[in-house]
Amino acid sequence: MPEEIELEMAKIQRLREVLVRRESELRFMMDDIQLCKDIMNLKQELQNLVAIPEKEKTKMQKQREDELIQKIHKLVQKRDFLVDDAEVERLREQEEDKEMAEFLRIKLKPLDKVTRSPSSESLEF
Repeated sequence: MPEEIELEMAKIQRLREVLVRRESELRFMMDDIQLCKDIMNLKQELQNLVAIPEKEKTKMQKQREDELIQKIHKLVQKRDFLVDDAEVERLREQEEDKEMAEFLRIKLKPLDKVTRSPSSESLEF
C-alpha cells in the first residue's frame, strides 16, 4: 500500500539522519580530542619555559613564550567555537526530532486504522 511504503521511506530517512548525526558527533569528538591534545602539548612546553628564571631567559625563549600563549589562546577559542557549534546543532536536532515524531504520529494514525482487522475492532468497546 502507498501509505505503508511512505511510512517505510520515512523510517529509512530517519535512520539515515540518525547515522549522519552520529558521524557528526564522532567527528566533533575527534576534533575536540585533538584540540585538547594540542593545547596540553603547548601548555607543557610553556610550563618548561616558565620554569626558567626570568633573568636567565634568552630573547628567543621569551618570544617563544609569547608565541605559545597566543597559540594556546587561539586553540581555546577554536575549541569554544566548536563546543558552541555542537550545542546549536544539538538544539536543532531536538527540534527535528519533535517534528519527525509529530509527522510519524500523524502518519501512523490512518495506517493503524487500515491495518486493524474487523474482529479486533469489535473487541475494543
